[in-house]
Amino acid sequence: MSYTTLQIEQTGKVATVWLNRPELHNALNEVLIAELTEAMRQLNRKQDVRVIVLAGRGKSFCAGADLDWMRRAAGYSEAENLADAQKLAAMLKSVYRSAKPVIARIHGAAMAGGTGLAAVCDIAIATDAAKFALTEVRLGLIPATIGPYVADAIGPRQARRYFLSAERITAGTALKLGLIHELVSEELLDERVAEIAEELAKGAPGALREAKLLLAELREGSPWDDQLLERTAGRIASIRAGDEAREGLASFFEKRAPKWQE
Repeated sequence: MSYTTLQIEQTGKVATVWLNRPELHNALNEVLIAELTEAMRQLNRKQDVRVIVLAGRGKSFCAGADLDWMRRAAGYSEAENLADAQKLAAMLKSVYRSAKPVIARIHGAAMAGGTGLAAVCDIAIATDAAKFALTEVRLGLIPATIGPYVADAIGPRQARRYFLSAERITAGTALKLGLIHELVSEELLDERVAEIAEELAKGAPGALREAKLLLAELREGSPWDDQLLERTAGRIASIRAGDEAREGLASFFEKRAPKWQE
């Protein structure tokens, strides 16, 4: 499929989805949102893709919402605004719930919706010059669709501050908050992203998918919840009996690479 706001490159088992509106700092509009949703659907279907990287062309990762899109939305009815917001919510969900690991390659501005995109990815690697912010309240808005993901990434106490203050978040602060996982120099960004993608691709495809589902269950759980402990025991029992686990264990004992790494 061809896209007008994205470029997709595949190297081995890694597909990189480039947000490709560099002249507008990869700002989000309805076309990019629809295309990214479709790209995630397509890439999750591809058997030869094991890891997805989300990146931005030009000087920025994603500077938030496109001004023309926001201007048009200001004239929408509440029903039209709801339909628009639901499409954005669906796009964020498609990244967050991807069965394949998603790495955010972040440089430059990652503002508002761009901060949300960083939060929905499984792993976020940023340059030390990257900058983040949740600026919505200064426009009379709130970070609603990205809110669940950002609050999950940085915790409700920190979210309370940054949702309200709209202050700039430096890359160093983003690292401390847990919004991103690592900081690297701009010269080493691609190298580090490739290293992490290579490590992720060593994992069994089904196990990676199940690990994400397990995390979703653990998010609201507690070691004091006996039912949760029973369910997790059931999960490993079921997975251990599957073909993928049998191959993984056999390859380990036979000192060879498992078939999914071939």
